[in-house]
Amino acid sequence: MALLEVEDLVVQYYTEDGVVRAVDGISYEIRAGETVGLVGESGAGKSAASRALLRLLDGTGEIVGGKIRFRGRDILELSSDDLRAIRGNEIGMVFQDAGAALNPVYTIGEQIAETIRAHEDVSDGEARDRTIALLDRVGISKPATRYTDYPHELSGGMQQRAVIAMALACDPALLICDEPTTGLDVTVQAGILEVLAELAAESETAIQLVTHDLGVVADLCDRVLVQYAGEIVERAPVEDLYYDPKHPYTVGLLVATPRLGDDRERLPTIPGTAPDLVAPPTGCRFHPRCPYAEGCCSRRRPPLVEPASGSPANGDPDAHVAACLEYTGDLETGLDYEIQVRDEAGEDGQERTHQGDPQ
Repeated sequence: MALLEVEDLVVQYYTEDGVVRAVDGISYEIRAGETVGLVGESGAGKSAASRALLRLLDGTGEIVGGKIRFRGRDILELSSDDLRAIRGNEIGMVFQDAGAALNPVYTIGEQIAETIRAHEDVSDGEARDRTIALLDRVGISKPATRYTDYPHELSGGMQQRAVIAMALACDPALLICDEPTTGLDVTVQAGILEVLAELAAESETAIQLVTHDLGVVADLCDRVLVQYAGEIVERAPVEDLYYDPKHPYTVGLLVATPRLGDDRERLPTIPGTAPDLVAPPTGCRFHPRCPYAEGCCSRRRPPLVEPASGSPANGDPDAHVAACLEYTGDLETGLDYEIQVRDEAGEDGQERTHQGDPQ
């Protein structure tokens, strides 16, 4: 049984320009101990989908459809008290802006200890000891001293580590990381990612990692969900996605990613911009930007199917599926592209050629 099951989730926001459907019918699951990446451009709906898991939508955001089952219980049907018992306890969340996630008038240690005391019957001394151990676990030096520091006394990287420590305070079964390295320099990013990788290796904690950085996904994730304009357009095990991408949008993301030893003078880009979700394109939402789009792409919304058979995955989370009319047999010309992927992790160091580079 999956730890988390999301079924036909719909999230919308009410704005002066109209209703924005930021998440439009996405479905996926996460099993205990695995790390699943949710990738896509800014505005794809990744953060909205993640915040919806704990009913933490901002402003006028509202969940208007679907189910979110955690350990078999529908989070959308829980009372406020039951939901509060899950937040920070069974499900932890690491927000992308650590400075905003921390209360500036409380010390780092007290904020983490408060999380422990809120969910467990422990003494103040025990909560303090556990907090110091957590700060040490996430790589904060002199944790006993840092316990009494205020957020402004920590660097951005240390603040993010403190937020991770807070999310881990009660040993959650699921950790939601919403772009945890945004705004940090590459050295600090590497340290944060190392903490997450160690967490995944040491425990059965599952991680949902929201990011636009495909390099991060390659290092940490077991499976990948590619989101575009509120929809999942491709889902695959991480190696399948990198070496055999099936959706033109995924290919565009991959070829726009810089790699070591890359001798291209200019990185390719996906033409156009993400659509206005107040009035999204009809049919396939990617068709206005897709170099392979045909007339049918503007009329028919493609289902998620297995490319080889054109059939749904029948609930198999490890199946490689993509939402493109190429795989339902509706395109006349079809997809014709190549992507050069250097296998830096491979023992032979050979460069492999795979389908996927739209020109």
